[in-house]
Amino acid sequence: MVQSFEHIPVLRDEVVALFAPVPAGVIVDATVGGGGHSEALLDAYSGLRIVGLDRDAVALAAAGERLSRFGDRIRLIHAPFAALAEVTAEPLSGVLFDLGVSSPQLDHAERGFSFRADAAIDMRMDQSIGRTAGALVNELPEAALADLFRENGEGRLSGRIARSVVRARPLTSTLELADVVAAAVPAAVRRKGHPAKRVFQALRIAVNDELGQLETALPVALDRLAVGGRCAVISYHSGEDRLTKQIFSAAVTGGCTCPPDLPCVCGAVALHALVFRGARRPTPDEVARNPRAGSARLRVIARTAAA
Repeated sequence: MVQSFEHIPVLRDEVVALFAPVPAGVIVDATVGGGGHSEALLDAYSGLRIVGLDRDAVALAAAGERLSRFGDRIRLIHAPFAALAEVTAEPLSGVLFDLGVSSPQLDHAERGFSFRADAAIDMRMDQSIGRTAGALVNELPEAALADLFRENGEGRLSGRIARSVVRARPLTSTLELADVVAAAVPAAVRRKGHPAKRVFQALRIAVNDELGQLETALPVALDRLAVGGRCAVISYHSGEDRLTKQIFSAAVTGGCTCPPDLPCVCGAVALHALVFRGARRPTPDEVARNPRAGSARLRVIARTAAA
């Protein structure tokens, strides 16, 4: 499996260019995956070292092979990115989060991430710990399942899908779950794409506590940046992007609570600034080469002053 973990880094050239101004030192690649972004950064900037985190042991092994030529400029750690505060004590030149699920995780059917291939309903990025998606599907109350699907964009269909899932229990395979979801929605919805896509995404996010991990790790990353350091986040889901935007917005105001049309009197001090407004998207050429890049959004913030 290590040899087949092919990692195509999304927005690679943009990420490399955006880290050009950072001071020499350590960048934490908080979701190192197969090592594509880390490789590009180490090749481009001789003054950088990288600490790479990932909770997927297969990805970490692949990154180890890909990045071994960099010697002591790379250190890999089997850990979720919420453990960022524990992995290095020095101020950071940068932090990169490439969120979501990787192509190899989707392509290896036995991982249970895909609704197009048959497998146990797993979806854990770290297969050594935690509840599987199958446990959620078969054990959560109907109302909790409906809330989970609603939070991921199913809207008025969330209750209908949850009811069908509960009636079909026990569900043991990904294709079985996908078929139950498809049968639960109107034909017009099925014609717009596979209706299980958002259901599987919702389960994966819940199983891996992806939003909770981001909410914990991102403020730590901003606090740990050296002056001139940058933090970049590539998200693939509206919930991830919305949370990133909220945390970045709070950082650039220093947490100011004053009305936006009045001078600040609350004493907030801004230590960060956005590198650009809004989110950048992959080019049409990149999406043509790598269709899974289509939903990517890149936001970047820089540390501008010491505390």
